Amino acid sequence: MRTKFFFPLLAHVLASIAVAPLLWILISALKPAEDVFSFGWPSAWTLENLRYVLFKIPLPMFLMNSAIVSVVVTVVALFFHSMAAYALARLRFPGRGIIFSGIMSTLLVSLPVILVPLFLVAKQLNLLDSYAGLIVPSIFHAFGIFLLRQYYLNIPRELEEAADLDGCGYWRRYWSVILPLSRPVLASLSVLFFLANWNAFLWPLTITRNPDLRVIQLGISGMQGQYASAWNLILAAAVIAAIPTVVVFVAGQKRLVDAMKTTGLK
Repeated sequence: MRTKFFFPLLAHVLASIAVAPLLWILISALKPAEDVFSFGWPSAWTLENLRYVLFKIPLPMFLMNSAIVSVVVTVVALFFHSMAAYALARLRFPGRGIIFSGIMSTLLVSLPVILVPLFLVAKQLNLLDSYAGLIVPSIFHAFGIFLLRQYYLNIPRELEEAADLDGCGYWRRYWSVILPLSRPVLASLSVLFFLANWNAFLWPLTITRNPDLRVIQLGISGMQGQYASAWNLILAAAVIAAIPTVVVFVAGQKRLVDAMKTTGLK
């Protein structure tokens, strides 16, 4: 009986602790400048902070840059990752296990370790200060290939054998059979890829110098120097930057959970 009430109570307490900072940011973004550091409800609510960062600061441009990079990386990555995962799951060719092990070994290498060589390669390819420099190095990620491969291993082979009887080749099987069945896991990966690229900071900071190519995280970071004493504006920008991530997560939450439950570790 005690356990029945203790764990739900503990879960609510932990959830409250996690939500409290987010709620404080939202309330502070709607406070006047003089009340931003005061605790409790403000004496008056205002939308001036949100209006200022939207029309006086190039925040819409930062949001657009982040949207372009995040959407393009997500779409291209899902297409190439699904093809690579299908090949590793279904095709028989020499060195398949070694290739898969090599791909998975990249998960052990973090971005700061390869930042300098990656920057030098991008420089040799003339990718500095360009959308291509922001997009191309972010496309590959071993986790996407791993998750898709595990999902494809659980798809019954009988479906592909039926496609073979209809005269379908590898490409037709992939496009007409595998991809339609991959919608749950592709939807979950799209959420993860979008959120990761929307919140990217280190690589955009390294690859770009042009202010017109700043993504939203760099834009907010620059505001901390220019508006060091105006935390109400910085918090307002943070609230606006968080809206797309919340929308994407809420829209894809069910798919994300379903894919994690149904994707085995075969």
